[in-house]
Amino acid sequence: MNPSTNKEASILKPESLSKFYRETLMDNVVPFWFPRAIDDQCGGYLHCLDADRTVIDTDKSIWAQGRMAWMLLTMFNTLAPEPQWLEWGKHGLDFLMRFGSDPEDGRMYFHVTREGQPIRKRRYAYSESFAAIACAAMFRATQDELWKERTTQLFDQYLSWNFTPGRMPAKFCATRPMTGIGPRMIAIATAQSLRSDLGYDTNYQSCIDRMIEEIERLFVKHDLQAVLESVAEDGSIVDHFDGRTLNPGHSIEAAWFVLEEAKYQGDARLMKLGCQMVDYSWHRGWDHEYGGLYYFRDLYDRPVQEYWHDMKFWWPHNEAIIATLFAHQMSDDEKYAKWHQQVHDWSFQHFADAQHGEWFGYLHRDGRLSNTIKGGMWKSFFHYPRMLWKCWSLLEDK
Repeated sequence: MNPSTNKEASILKPESLSKFYRETLMDNVVPFWFPRAIDDQCGGYLHCLDADRTVIDTDKSIWAQGRMAWMLLTMFNTLAPEPQWLEWGKHGLDFLMRFGSDPEDGRMYFHVTREGQPIRKRRYAYSESFAAIACAAMFRATQDELWKERTTQLFDQYLSWNFTPGRMPAKFCATRPMTGIGPRMIAIATAQSLRSDLGYDTNYQSCIDRMIEEIERLFVKHDLQAVLESVAEDGSIVDHFDGRTLNPGHSIEAAWFVLEEAKYQGDARLMKLGCQMVDYSWHRGWDHEYGGLYYFRDLYDRPVQEYWHDMKFWWPHNEAIIATLFAHQMSDDEKYAKWHQQVHDWSFQHFADAQHGEWFGYLHRDGRLSNTIKGGMWKSFFHYPRMLWKCWSLLEDK
């Protein structure tokens, strides 16, 4: 089935939609990346790819090594025990374990050369979270305790670096201290993934509960019907460019992590919170003129300073497809069915490449292609295949 021309997909037809998501993952997306992305010379994955799978840069994102390994191993653990998926997942993890961390402080890099020499280490610690979920998935696949130990080390590192006061260098000077939703939402997703692959642990659960409480208390503004990206440390609004910036894709992604927890706990209050976050982000983010989701918006509808604010990136649409499906399943509210089909149809009509497979990453506001890149330092075998896998899983579990 060609995803760019699919007209049949509908949340109201779960059997055909489930088949569509699984077949698109298996027949369209996996073959685009593999085995092309496997670097047999230096290890890890070559993920900076043009439309036709041409390698356009051999540098490697450490994020991508962990995310791609996790995706492969999650497919192995949940879809089918394909030996190649396990082999390819280990290929990425072996590179991560050899070259991903700075030996001086143990923190992980963001960007390395093809051979693994360091180029950039960012102030935040997201690389650790993606490596942790990959190691946990490898433990589930192999039951090798070494991967479980490595998972614990990486997760502890992530939490310590991001949430120990004063440890991570501040993004802003002390003049105007702010805190962001990003580390909290990724902590939730990481702990949920570890819980799924390693089993229940009170440390994972307390982390999830704490981060959801902080997101609700600090970032969700019911009076303004918005989910903020950054706030003052007490949760108050910082009425400047950075404080007013909304990222609909991020808050929609956070919303489905909350809905994931609502489903796990059978918690109606969390379900309501997750749906409210979807509502606020959809109404703020959907482009009613051209369709698709804006990248940034302003809390008070003032101009946004980032020049790419009205572009359409691939990953917010992946998160919106998941979140609207999740919200519909949890609430039975038909508006989410409508939104799901709306974002599904727009995305597959504009991002999908009927010739070579996969999705393009970046569009102009009106849906025209900005460039032909399908893999880079940020885009890899992760958001799009995770969406296909997650939607298939939700529809099969219903």
